[in-house]
Amino acid sequence: MLKYIVKRIVLMVPVILIMTIIVFSIFYFAPGDPVSRIAGPNATPEVYESIRQKYGLDQPFIVQYVRFIKSVVKGDLGISILQDRPVIEMIRERLPVTLQIGLLGFLITFIIAIPAGVIAAVKKNTIADYFCMSGSLLGMAIPTFWLGMLLLYVFAYKLRWFPISGDGTIRQIILPSFAIGLTNAAITARMVRSSMLEVLKQDYVRTARSKGLFERTVIYRHALKNALIPIITIMGLRLGWIIGGSVALEIIFSIPGIGRLLVDSILARDYPVVQGAMIVLTSSIILANILADILYSIVDPRIRYS
Repeated sequence: MLKYIVKRIVLMVPVILIMTIIVFSIFYFAPGDPVSRIAGPNATPEVYESIRQKYGLDQPFIVQYVRFIKSVVKGDLGISILQDRPVIEMIRERLPVTLQIGLLGFLITFIIAIPAGVIAAVKKNTIADYFCMSGSLLGMAIPTFWLGMLLLYVFAYKLRWFPISGDGTIRQIILPSFAIGLTNAAITARMVRSSMLEVLKQDYVRTARSKGLFERTVIYRHALKNALIPIITIMGLRLGWIIGGSVALEIIFSIPGIGRLLVDSILARDYPVVQGAMIVLTSSIILANILADILYSIVDPRIRYS
């Protein structure tokens, strides 16, 4: 397992490298220039050129990219063009909020989806099944950002239970976490139901029931444990998406997370910040997949990696 984890971490390098090439190319060849926002409309050509030289924007594409990669290897993500601050400091300030929203949203997904999927599978073609799957279908049809605005309107504006915008407390992440968690629970619950239905048809489940075991023991110790293997794959992918998918919600709820930092930097063409944020988000998705692979061996000890 250790060799496998090391191998997966090493494979992160080409993925991140390709991502940086794509992002770097998009901003390099896109029209517009962040220097014009710094220098102002009345800046002389000399001032304009001096700012370009300061940030190395006067160099060819390959020179700029190689310099950026060398800095990343050293743990330096560059300096923000607009704020003149180290990018790593800006991300370090914003990342905890995004992680809190993503992890709480993932926990909500897990708490709702697993019981709902199990109940729907065990009570197949009953009112409970129809209720759970109807709710799942509704959740899949509602966009996350729309659900976020609805929660904001009802619980923040009308009931005033939560702050309308980020206030620096734990209360600011509850509503966006529920928006992410509920929409992901809708998708995951259907997958849990499908996986459980497949497992419940297996011979070892019928054997467990024939031994006179309690139905709860059969469901949770025998069926659910084996049904979790494909579910872990999906939830590992969803965890990375949840962490990186809070961009719109951070804007809606005015939360100073890495998603909002990314959007603001894209609009301002602050290249170093965008590149640094993308590296962090890409790494989080890859690490989530590695975590899912580790969980495989915990749920099913028969799984071994060479």
